[in-house]
Amino acid sequence: MRDKCGIVGIYSQDKNISVASQIYYALYALQHRGQESAGISTFNGCDMLTHRGMGLVCDVFNPEKLDELEGNVGIGHVRYSTTGESRIENSQPFWSEFQGGKIAIAHNGDIINSMELRDELEDEGHSFISTTDSEVICHLLSREYEKKPNMIGAIKRVSEQLVGSYSLVVLFNGDLYVIRDPVGIKPLAFARKGNTQMVASETVAFDVIGAEHVRDVQPGEILHLNRGKSYCWVANAPNTRRAHCMFEYVYFARPDSVIDGRNVYSVRLSIGEALYREHPADADVVVPVPDSSIPAAIGYSRASGIPYGEGLIKNRYVGRTFIMPTQEERETAVKLKMNPIRSELEGKRIVLIDDSIVRGTTSRALIDIIRDAGAEEIHLRIGCPPIKSPCYYGIAMATRKELIASSRDVEEIRKIIGVDSLGYLSIESLVESIGIKKGFLCTGCLDGDYPTPLPSDIEEYEALRPCL
Repeated sequence: MRDKCGIVGIYSQDKNISVASQIYYALYALQHRGQESAGISTFNGCDMLTHRGMGLVCDVFNPEKLDELEGNVGIGHVRYSTTGESRIENSQPFWSEFQGGKIAIAHNGDIINSMELRDELEDEGHSFISTTDSEVICHLLSREYEKKPNMIGAIKRVSEQLVGSYSLVVLFNGDLYVIRDPVGIKPLAFARKGNTQMVASETVAFDVIGAEHVRDVQPGEILHLNRGKSYCWVANAPNTRRAHCMFEYVYFARPDSVIDGRNVYSVRLSIGEALYREHPADADVVVPVPDSSIPAAIGYSRASGIPYGEGLIKNRYVGRTFIMPTQEERETAVKLKMNPIRSELEGKRIVLIDDSIVRGTTSRALIDIIRDAGAEEIHLRIGCPPIKSPCYYGIAMATRKELIASSRDVEEIRKIIGVDSLGYLSIESLVESIGIKKGFLCTGCLDGDYPTPLPSDIEEYEALRPCL
């Protein structure tokens, strides 16, 4: 699974400070949220300066490039594609010029009515150079600003047209605006360091540069960092619910982050403890699928008294692998990412902890690796309830027909994957582990309870999204 990105915005009151290097380090801390491309835009008082490239942060930037990005205000982005192909035109920040000046946008999320909005804009004469929903937002802001040249008002009007998830940083001339959608699906936090204000997708971005986490950006909030002001808009529906993405806690966020007031590491420990209460096993060792499942495995071990062991070693220098044409090659790709420690597995009854099962193909290949290493029994425990529906809010997980749990029960999945027992965490225990009421979480991929209206052409959108 892939998340749709990480964003950073920094404003320093010291006009002689260049924020590019701080944005660079913050993006490095958010690299887990996107590895296809990276980019930074700054404003030096006269010009918008942008550098983007395909690959990791360290591949895209060097000291010379950072020196060229002058300015005391800037934004940054790391990307995975969920809407728009993986190519340089779709990398961010997306920047443009219009009557009001120069603008750059970095976006985390997915606008599920973006095709409808794009068609509307094209009918009005707007032309597009990318296939991203971020460019749609940029054109909408341009249109609304030209109607009435007030950026806060333009942001409010655009927000009322968007359906989906969005955390945004917008650099407009020398002003930095921060927006979080009214539902609050994607995380966004605010910090300070002396005369510098900063926002980022996760608090780990603050830690790396020594900024102090102040609070979360609230759902439906607009921050104007240069002026130190906060604005709120009224969502279309007066009873707009909150719906923080549960998968940030289960998988996406780094365990050393704090997301909407919850320590991610503590949540994952609780998930492991709850897994043991719901699905105990008679076993010799608890083994995580690294890295995201390690805290949950520790929690299961502590609750059960079964020793914790690292039976799988992850090759952290392997990025995305191509879709291989043969089963043998696909199995080789899994082995490239995960290698077993035979001494920890051979002849033992294993409780294997993983964060989720999506298609089931990787899980089956991993089970085969552990079997080949000599494990006597494998009891698979999953820290997320069965994923039965697609995500439309920025997680590229699968279409409905590809989801193994969309049309199968647990026993059928167990047989397909080839484990001795299989236990999923319940939705009730997941909610309790996170510590946020269910009505304030997005669980759409688990139970079909989506927090926003879905467009009538959502099936068409789902079919097109992988190739947009």
